[in-house]
Amino acid sequence: MIDIQYSSEVQAAKAENRAIVALESTIITHGMPYPQNVEVAAQVEQDIRDAGAVPATMAVIDGVLHVGLEPDQLQALGQAKGVAKISRADMPACIATGGTGATTVAATMIAARLAGISVFATGGIGGVHKGAETTFDISADLLELAQTPVTVVAAGAKAILDLPKTLEVLETQGVPVIAYGQDSFPAFWSAQSDLNAPLRMDAPAEIARAHATRQAMGLPGGQLIANPIPADAQIAAEELAPVIAQAQSEADAQGVAGKDVTPFLLSRIFELTEGRSLTANIALVRNNARLAAKIAQELNNLAQ
Repeated sequence: MIDIQYSSEVQAAKAENRAIVALESTIITHGMPYPQNVEVAAQVEQDIRDAGAVPATMAVIDGVLHVGLEPDQLQALGQAKGVAKISRADMPACIATGGTGATTVAATMIAARLAGISVFATGGIGGVHKGAETTFDISADLLELAQTPVTVVAAGAKAILDLPKTLEVLETQGVPVIAYGQDSFPAFWSAQSDLNAPLRMDAPAEIARAHATRQAMGLPGGQLIANPIPADAQIAAEELAPVIAQAQSEADAQGVAGKDVTPFLLSRIFELTEGRSLTANIALVRNNARLAAKIAQELNNLAQ
C-alpha cells in the first residue's frame, strides 16, 4: 500500500459524501512564477468551492501522495526548487524514493482513481506533438484517458500540438471526446477550431450520466470534456497560428526535445503574445474548474 495523505477539507468531504474535483500541481511548480502560481492555484480551488464542490490538488511530497493540499503546503510547493514533473512512468519511482513531484494530467488521473475521485479539471491535455511521425512524441495523457476512469475537463488539447492526430489517437483508444455546448473541438487559447468534436453535450447532468453509463458497461478509461475558453478571454486561432509556428521553428532549431518541448513553446508564446497567452490560460483553467464542479455534483447525485 502507498501512503496517501488527505487534506482536512478533502477528508471531511469524503466523510460527508460531498462532490470533489481533482486538480493537478504542475501548474504550480512549472506553470508560472511565485507568488502568481500560488495565487492562481488558490483562486481555482476557490472557484470549485464557489460552484459547490471541494478541490483536491494532487502532489507527491517526500514520497507521500497528497490528495488535497493545506494552505501552507500549497505555499511551500509554490516556492520549492527542483520539483519533478511526474507522469505514469515515474510517479511510482518518485513515491518509492521519497521524492517530491508535481502531477501532470496522467499522474493526477492516477491519483484521483486511487482516492476515489471521478472528475478532474485542468487547462489542456497533452497530445500528439507535431512531427510525431518521426519523433513518436505522444503524451502519456492520451493512453491514461484510455485506461483510467476519470472524467477530465479541459479546454481541448494544447494548441501547440497536432490536434487532428491527437483526436485520431483518442478515437483509436476509444476515448469519448465531448465538446461542451458547441460542435467544434476547442483549441485551448481559442474557443473554436476547424475540427469537429466527435460528441457534443450541453448539460453537466448529461456528462455525468455518460460517465456513469461507461462504468456500468465495464468499459475502461475516462472521457475528455472539451470546454471552450470564454469568448472574452480567447485569442483567435488565426492570430495564434503564426506565433505557434515561430515558437515551433525556434524549438526545432535549438534541438529542444522530449519533456522540454511543451515548457519551451509555452514560454516563447507567452513572450510573443506579451503575456496574453498566460491571461487566457488562467481564464480557461478557472472556467474548467467551475464546469468540473457541476459535473462532480451531478455524479454525486446519481450515486445517492
